[in-house]
Amino acid sequence: MAPDLSRKREAWLATLAHERRLSPKTVEAYERDVRQFCTFLTRHLAGPPGVADVAELRPADFRAFLAERRRGGAGARTLGRGLAGIRSLLKYLEREGLANAAGAHALRAPRTGKSLPRPLSARQAVDVVGARAQLAEEPWIAARNAAVLTLLYGCGLRISEALALKPGEIDAARQSLRVTGKGGKTRLVPVLPATREAVAEYERLCPFHLASNEPLFRGARGKVLQPAIIQREMQRMRSALGLPETATPHALRHSFATHLLAGGGDLRTIQELLGHASLSTTQVYTGVDTTRLLEIYDTAHPRAGTHRS
Repeated sequence: MAPDLSRKREAWLATLAHERRLSPKTVEAYERDVRQFCTFLTRHLAGPPGVADVAELRPADFRAFLAERRRGGAGARTLGRGLAGIRSLLKYLEREGLANAAGAHALRAPRTGKSLPRPLSARQAVDVVGARAQLAEEPWIAARNAAVLTLLYGCGLRISEALALKPGEIDAARQSLRVTGKGGKTRLVPVLPATREAVAEYERLCPFHLASNEPLFRGARGKVLQPAIIQREMQRMRSALGLPETATPHALRHSFATHLLAGGGDLRTIQELLGHASLSTTQVYTGVDTTRLLEIYDTAHPRAGTHRS
């Protein structure tokens, strides 16, 4: 891309990270999508695109980009996210008085089929957070893994939220935890005794000094614990406990929501606990719960075979 567009792209990415406070993975994905779009425009326009070139794009140009990506095997979800990144850049340029974003917004994002989350059963979730003894290596690492996984299932945290926790952030007196989630939004989550005990056990066994202004969970060499370590631990869990491939760290968060709903929790409360900005995001769990009810019906009801045509 031309130097003027490159400079504006860097300023836009900085705005996403520091002002809008999007997660690093989202910023990385947007940067990658815009880079792919600019590579396409270099061929499409027979030269590196500058700000003026982007300002003059029409819906047909965006459709040509999406068509090329689809031919390359990109699915509807990937295309939709790519279009969202491009729109975000154009909106930034529009605010700077350098472009009109109407062309990109006139394009309808590709339709994606709704996919339901795949939570673990209550028994499987309990097995995961209680499997420390089976998979123990160094005691403090086993305690660390157990504490993180217990936070995911016991509090419904995203893995990034759990790994960002600092020592002392669990309020023992109020039995709660203040979590900073997506977009810098904070929420208050109750903490079960089992979760507090798992974290306290890790803190007791951890061989490193846990400064109050640094992340609580550490890797084997004392550095900040990375999500990939916990993801690998879940892979070991799947093998040891005979769990499906869908048993991931994020599935524990799904399980937290689904089991609360099955136990009579209302959607508004679950929305607050999960930190969802929109109730519609939380409502997907009603579909999960209905699916589970039908599975139980099919298994247990004497006339299950005749209840549906």
